[in-house]
Amino acid sequence: MAEDNHTTVIEFILLGLTSKPNLQTPLFVLIFTVYLLTLMGNLGLISLIRTSPRLHTPMYFFLCNLSIVDLCYSSVFSPKLLVGLLVGKKSISYCSCFAQHFFFLAFVTTEVFLLAVMAYDRYLAICNPLLYSLSMPRRVCLQLVATSYVGGILNSFIQTSCLLPLPFCGPNVINHFFCDTNPLLELSCSDHRFNELLLVTFNGTISMSVLFIIITSYVYILLSILRIRSARGRHKAFSTCASHLLAVALFYVPAGLSHMQPGSKYLLEMEKVTAVFYTLIIPMLNPLIYSLRNAEVKEAFRRATARSVWSGGNSNIEP
Repeated sequence: MAEDNHTTVIEFILLGLTSKPNLQTPLFVLIFTVYLLTLMGNLGLISLIRTSPRLHTPMYFFLCNLSIVDLCYSSVFSPKLLVGLLVGKKSISYCSCFAQHFFFLAFVTTEVFLLAVMAYDRYLAICNPLLYSLSMPRRVCLQLVATSYVGGILNSFIQTSCLLPLPFCGPNVINHFFCDTNPLLELSCSDHRFNELLLVTFNGTISMSVLFIIITSYVYILLSILRIRSARGRHKAFSTCASHLLAVALFYVPAGLSHMQPGSKYLLEMEKVTAVFYTLIIPMLNPLIYSLRNAEVKEAFRRATARSVWSGGNSNIEP
């Protein structure tokens, strides 16, 4: 009966990154620049992989999908965050908030699965090079990617479905810059211990399982690299894995801190800091990590640039 005296929440207010007016404009410029670089970098890498025959291999197929996921989940909240910083409109409707929660969690979980798939791919390529083409045909690559997307959607569907029945009676102020799970749980006016348990169980199980796959794959990879006699061969084998290891480390630490602990035991202010890193910075850095340290990508980019210049030069001399 006590809950009947409360007003049902029909919209939420996102506090954003800061409440200080003098920081709104600098933050808008900074985040807009980061988001623009994210769009340019990931779209450029996707285009390069799709148009370069030399990059039509399983490794770059998975990398292309990683860029697609980075684009999607950074685009789930960045436009809304930028509008809030520019015009001060920080409200978000109840339905939009849960839609944002669903798509963000789906794409983030998909990225976790893709990182595991990429580690398995490197394991096959380095530890079983003679059987690699037989182990990774196009059909298997499509199945692995499809499974990653389905797994992400399924995890998000379960967690969002369990979050929707919770009553939100007020206050409606979310101490975050998007509708994440922990801040929403803090606003619920009912017992949400089951949701906290679900959060820890699902995200913990997925994160630990994927991390186990990645660590196991790289233990075997390291042992295989150490058996390579030539220094050049060892360097080439390691260089193909270094970018992926760096991307895993940069993504896993902040994302793990943010989503493996229930909100009541975790400082939401700290969660905002870690969320900035894996939601804004990582999608921008991934194209740089995989291109600057990858000789094949740099060569494909050089060839694409040369073709563009050559085509432009030919068009200038045509009558």
